[in-house]
Amino acid sequence: MLAALGFATIAVLLLLTMTKRASVLVALILLPVLAALIGGFAGDLGELILGGLSKVAPTGIMIAFAVLYFSLMVDAGLFDPLIRGLLRVARGDPLRITVATAVLTLCVALDGDGASTFLITVSALLPVYQRLGMNPLVLSGVVCLGAGVMNMVPWGGPTVRAMAALKLDSSDVFTPVLPAMGVGVAWVLVASYLLGRRERNRLATLSPQGPAPDEGKDERDDREPAAATTVTAATEPEPSRHATPATADGKRQALRAPGDGPGTVRVPPLSRTWLNVFNLLLTVTLVVCLIQEVMPLPVLFVLGFAIAALVNHPTWEQQQALLDRHAKNVVLVTTMIFAAGVLTGVLTGTRMLDEMAETLVSVVPDSFGSHMPVAVAVSGMPLSLVFTPDAYYFGVLPVLAETAQGFGTDPAEVARAAILGQMTTGFPLSPLTASTFILVGMSGVSLGEHQRFIFRWAFATTLVMTAAALLTGAFSL
Repeated sequence: MLAALGFATIAVLLLLTMTKRASVLVALILLPVLAALIGGFAGDLGELILGGLSKVAPTGIMIAFAVLYFSLMVDAGLFDPLIRGLLRVARGDPLRITVATAVLTLCVALDGDGASTFLITVSALLPVYQRLGMNPLVLSGVVCLGAGVMNMVPWGGPTVRAMAALKLDSSDVFTPVLPAMGVGVAWVLVASYLLGRRERNRLATLSPQGPAPDEGKDERDDREPAAATTVTAATEPEPSRHATPATADGKRQALRAPGDGPGTVRVPPLSRTWLNVFNLLLTVTLVVCLIQEVMPLPVLFVLGFAIAALVNHPTWEQQQALLDRHAKNVVLVTTMIFAAGVLTGVLTGTRMLDEMAETLVSVVPDSFGSHMPVAVAVSGMPLSLVFTPDAYYFGVLPVLAETAQGFGTDPAEVARAAILGQMTTGFPLSPLTASTFILVGMSGVSLGEHQRFIFRWAFATTLVMTAAALLTGAFSL
């Protein structure tokens, strides 16, 4: 009963979001609540939801301040040189921009953290896509592909869970699939090329002259900061840009007097050059601290934003204007994360996920045991939409590995197969991971649109890596 209820909840959630019959926020909250009521957990509903919210609270806090931090940096023009450089190299060509997106994502995702990968890449590249009129689904899709493959690294969540669940080390699980991962990286570049070529043709159809190259723009592009990190921010005026310590053209702004109030200390503004240097050093330091895990991620972003706001916007009026300008973006992303916490809290606390895992294992015929690695590899990516990483790797994988061992298959082969898709290529599409909502929220696309656009490409990534793993002997057919 619980297993059927859990599968039905996930199926209806995917159906409603992909067909746009309900918003993701509403579906994530009301569907698990309805499932808990049907399952007879009405008395425990408050505790279940609170437990789920508590687990995602650190992620929600991190995202709120990370969005504010990167929005501030975009307003300050930190990414302008990168944007101009990409446009100059790409010469306004969507194909080159798309491939550059894949390369940047593959590099940034080396830290094994999907949330920080999405924050950095989307913040830096969305203004480029907006300037060229490119489809933001291409951005979210290519970033999804690159981050999915790189999530296989030994310090990434899925591989760590697989090693812990089966008591293996990285030489047993990751090293044998390293060639397959390399093929996966090559496939991501090929896929980005194909998506970029399709986007180039689409824009050429809309405009016979094609997208305007960057070198044909006037000098204003070299002076003005790029668009904000969301479509909304890009289309609305930025009333407080003139209130920053230095204007966009680099001229020093006069000390603010109106509204400061009597007795307010006059803060001499820094020149734009020194602000850019400071912002760059601060951002590099923040990224290094994120990778080294010097402090918890939410703490790093809270401190980073506070320091950046104080230096870039020293007066109360400027800081308030900054918060007002980006409050909508923060609310849109964080509410999705907390809504996802409601879903995972109910599914986990009611043991629906455990029952779903046992049901899935029970339907596997014994005669299929010798082919278990291939079956696990092929099914892993779609099952990312159904199981959380903990539920799969600690609930499903051990039983599958034990079954395979009974047929003479090394459990390590099952672990290798699992990381080719389950919450690797599949995690940036799953409604069960909070970082997915960072990607779609910051890209300005809906979850359903994102899933429809990139699912077949992500599944193809798993299939390509599975074929490579078979050819290189990572596991047997």
